[in-house]
This record gives sequence, C-alpha cells and structure tokens, in this order.
Amino acid sequence: MIRDRQYQALPRPTDGLKHKYGSKVNLLSFPYPMSLLTELCATNTKQPRVNQLVAMLFDWLLGEIASRELRMDTVTVNTRMSVYNREGVYVGQGVDRRQQVVVVDIARAGILPSQRFFDGLNQLLEPDGVRQDHIFMNRITGDSGKVVGVNVSGNKIGGPVEDATVIIPDPMGATGGSIIDTLRRYTDEVPGKPRKIIAVHLIVTPEYLKNVTAAFPDVTVYAVRLDRGLSPAEVLEEIPGTSWDKERGLNEQQYIVPGGGGFGEIMNNAWV
Repeated sequence: MIRDRQYQALPRPTDGLKHKYGSKVNLLSFPYPMSLLTELCATNTKQPRVNQLVAMLFDWLLGEIASRELRMDTVTVNTRMSVYNREGVYVGQGVDRRQQVVVVDIARAGILPSQRFFDGLNQLLEPDGVRQDHIFMNRITGDSGKVVGVNVSGNKIGGPVEDATVIIPDPMGATGGSIIDTLRRYTDEVPGKPRKIIAVHLIVTPEYLKNVTAAFPDVTVYAVRLDRGLSPAEVLEEIPGTSWDKERGLNEQQYIVPGGGGFGEIMNNAWV
C-alpha cells in the first residue's frame, strides 16, 4: 500500500471577507453564493425559486462548514483499479464518518435550511450519529412594530450533546435574539458539553454579531453576507468592524437593510 504524502493532511479553507469582528466570525462572500443570494433577495423572486435558491445556498454552506469544521480521519479505499494494480488503493484524509452532529431547526424560517443540513450530513456521516432537533419560536413585536423579544412555544430535543458539533442553520441573523435564546437552551438545559456550536446564516448584521459574540464568545458564526446598509457613508468605506459601534444594518422595525425582506414570510408564503 502506497501513501501519497500530499493527501495525509488535507488543507482546510480559511479565507473569507476581511473584517475586525473576531476570529469566530466567518463571512463567506464569494462570487457563487453572493450571486445566488442577490437573486434570492430581489423583489421579483417568488416561489418556487425562493426555496430552490435557499436550498442551493445551504447545500453550499454545508460543504464549506464540513471542510472547515468537522473532524477528519484517515480513510483507506480499494479503488476500481485495485484489481489490476496493488497500488490502486487510496489512503488519505477525509471527514470522519463516526462523529456526532446535532442540527437545530428554529421553526420559523429555519426548517428548510436545517433539513438540507440534516439530509446532507446523513449522506456524509454515519446516520446514527446525526440528529435533528426542533425549537418552535417566533419574534414578539411591540406596538411600533419593533422586535421586543422571542416567544418559545415548545421544542423537540432528542438527547444530550456531549462531544457533538451543534449546528444552527437559520437564514437571517438580525438582532441575535433567536440564536441567543437557542444557545442558552443548549448550554443551560441540555446535558453534555458540545465539541463546538456553529450558527449558519445567509445574512447577518453588525448588531447581530455584537450581541451574539458578547453573549457567547465561543460560538462560531458563518454567513454569506454582512448587511450594514444604514451605516454612515464613511463607515461603509472601512473594513467591516473598524467602527463597529457606528455600523447599522437594522431599521426601526429591526428588519435588515439592504436585506431581502422577511425570509420567514417569503419562504412559507405566510404573510402574517
């Protein structure tokens, strides 16, 4: 059996949009996902194209996160050439199929993203190690339309999270209220210490990043796009995070600008 040195320690992707939000924040603003996200946010994009684009984006994010965050292992595979040549055996690194992963659905706009991750991970890993939890949550708004909190009506959490990678795919990171409530639930109420907790979004705001990283500095955040469209013009000329206190991505009703509207509404055709 011959081992090719170049495949014994595969490189992990490390780049992304340059920013000053800290090492736990990853902004994957590359041409392919940004092009899909631009179409998704356009005023003339309707169903079924909306959910097709959401599925494509979260499938792409799963590939990125698997390459960057999941445990690796050495694999040995007899290729089809092994019947002709004894060297026809591949030995190299791959994702460790035996690891534990818990995907968390925030049932509002996170159902489809979570399902894409769950289905994809069941193909990549041993299915016995992959679980999907559900948290039923909605935002609470005041008389002015501003978000004042979250309401959790129930959950289905399938067990402990000891040494598991916990992944929370949710399209929009606006204020961080939903993610923070979910993180508190898993850190305070669910038995076991997870190996890592990862929040995955299409769009986040500076306000979201400030709130989440302050409350849970060990949580890793991934997003395709950072929206800070209500920031002063001079701030928009700076590297993101340089003047974090002056950056704004939320309007008075705490919707994201430029954003894409309420993804919970457009993904479900439920305008309430």
